[in-house]
Amino acid sequence: MKFSNHRRTISSGDTGISFPQLECWNSVTKVATVAAQYNKQRVLCRISQKTLQDTFGVLEDDPMKSVAKHRFSIQQAAKSLIESEIYEEDGSILILECHLV
Repeated sequence: MKFSNHRRTISSGDTGISFPQLECWNSVTKVATVAAQYNKQRVLCRISQKTLQDTFGVLEDDPMKSVAKHRFSIQQAAKSLIESEIYEEDGSILILECHLV
């Protein structure tokens, strides 16, 4: 897994949802995870390589470049899912192509 952790936090408006620059790529499951902070809890927001490819045309060799390039759209989808309380059983958020604008 590749990890990236920076101290800067990006606020997502008045909802109390923020996105610290904490993300990772799982090369086994081919899923990118972006962290969100909500009500003092960390929420893991996951997006598959297939969704990245279908939505943004990501190249297989470095999907995290696509995550960085399309961070705003991914964060807006995550924010909407968190606000709608659409969580997976493990408490994470799964971002699908239909969630991205």
